[in-house]
Amino acid sequence: MEINKSEFVISAPVVDKCPSDNKAEYAFIGRSNVGKSSLINMLCNHKGLAKTSSTPGKTLLINHFIINNEWYIVDLPGYGFAKHSKVIQKKLEQMISSYFLQREQLVNVFVLIDIRHEQQKIDREFVDWLGESNVPFAIVFTKADKLGPIKAKQNAATWMQKLKDRWEEFPTYFITSAEKKNGRDELLNYIDEINKSLTQDKKE
Repeated sequence: MEINKSEFVISAPVVDKCPSDNKAEYAFIGRSNVGKSSLINMLCNHKGLAKTSSTPGKTLLINHFIINNEWYIVDLPGYGFAKHSKVIQKKLEQMISSYFLQREQLVNVFVLIDIRHEQQKIDREFVDWLGESNVPFAIVFTKADKLGPIKAKQNAATWMQKLKDRWEEFPTYFITSAEKKNGRDELLNYIDEINKSLTQDKKE
């Protein structure tokens, strides 16, 4: 699949203000500074579509981008940014969890993980929560260009193996680099397959 058109639609402060149509939504989320905006811009071949900020944790809204007039990329606030006040942090958590649990249009969440680091408690808790809540998701390791292909694969495999203590089946994962455009085709093909299966389900 190729993305020919990508446009910003709306920034919603709460789930109720998200678009009211029934197009499929693919949400992207991760810790602050994980490279989320860069990844979205790389996938869409659209520099500056998602705003990259030098201040981590600046996205405090649910941002919708319409892709090929057919489906949405949803850019969610980063979690775990220490400089947010406790009140804002709580508000963000409520907004994110209500989006995941209430939004019927949501078909998949991509959880972004910086491939350079060992498994962080906050990422692990979030992934476990998605699993327990039956929210469909895949893991996207970012910044693979900072390590080189062999080390990146090793780090990703080590991270996934640590899920063994609670997970019988591992979620799908991707290794990406926004800088080198690695993993772009794989991610877009994955989305395309889901879109096709949704179309098939509607026909049946």
